[in-house]
Amino acid sequence: MSRIGQLPVVLPSGVDVKIKGSHVHVKGPKGELQHTFPADMDISLDDGEVTVKRPTDEPTHRALHGMTRALINNMVVGVSTGFSKVLEVNGVGYRAELSGKNLVLNVGFSHPVEVEPPEGIEFEVDERTRQITVKGYDKQAVGHIAANIRKVRPPEPYKGKGIKYLDERIRRKAGKAGKV
Repeated sequence: MSRIGQLPVVLPSGVDVKIKGSHVHVKGPKGELQHTFPADMDISLDDGEVTVKRPTDEPTHRALHGMTRALINNMVVGVSTGFSKVLEVNGVGYRAELSGKNLVLNVGFSHPVEVEPPEGIEFEVDERTRQITVKGYDKQAVGHIAANIRKVRPPEPYKGKGIKYLDERIRRKAGKAGKV
């Protein structure tokens, strides 16, 4: 039995869930999300808790069981508290700043790179510590936008220059060995 799939998703106050068959609609103070799950999974709402049950113990149903519960939990957490990813800009002359809602990156190219946030995503920049925070209520969108920002100038292994996640460790290389 799936340990994650068995756990019920407890709904915090202010979060409203509507279930129609395999379609789940979650609304909360930060926004609203909806997703259609596989029809095999039995999703039910009882006493402020969402539970997911699977029909059989086949490997595909077992995999879908945990995934369905985890996605519903991410939807509930997202609309109630939200998600964030922190990126760090390293390098001499590299910087990030906000221009309205857009993020402007100066990372060694001949031109600044401008990143426009999609709906439900916002950026925060701390220019003193050179950190970019991507915030939103959709976990998948937050991770995708953060990955796209990192992709503008990924960290390089010799000096560590580039954009990296705050908790990411860069494997450093020694570089050239001089003459003996």
